[in-house]
Amino acid sequence: PGKGNIILTGSLGDVMKESAHLAFDYLKSNYEQYKIDYNLFENYDIHIHVPEGAVPKDGPSAGVTLTTTLLSLFTNTSIPTSIAMTGEMTLRGKILPIGGLKEKVIGSHRNGIRTIFIPRQNEKDLDDIPLEIKKEIRFILVDRYQDIKQVLFKLKRRSQKNDPRNIQLPLD
Repeated sequence: PGKGNIILTGSLGDVMKESAHLAFDYLKSNYEQYKIDYNLFENYDIHIHVPEGAVPKDGPSAGVTLTTTLLSLFTNTSIPTSIAMTGEMTLRGKILPIGGLKEKVIGSHRNGIRTIFIPRQNEKDLDDIPLEIKKEIRFILVDRYQDIKQVLFKLKRRSQKNDPRNIQLPLD
């Protein structure tokens, strides 16, 4: 319950806080397109917390991930944990390029990720990723958040419903 506020606590820098607000506002302004009950925006507070023990997060690359997390919450839809994504976005859903793609891909690969959504504008950075890692990862290039949603929910329909790797965030 609440009044439609977004509360951000923990180890979040200013850029990450802006990304969280943008993700919330993007979904709120596109609630019909994403089949979200608008009352959720008015009658619940959303609290995002990154523990202080975590590495401080302040780069502009989490917008698509925060949007996907909130979309999962608002639609009560689980997202496979075998998928990663990176990219900042605008209020209109345009995906912006990010820095440090090579490091993010190597870290994701090390953790068993085999599908990664990246901004199309970062396609040139794929040349920097070791070939042995590139061969094992499916890169999905995206221009708009809608691209992520369409592919992600197709992938979800193909996966098993009771797959324990899927995380469901219930809204009580």
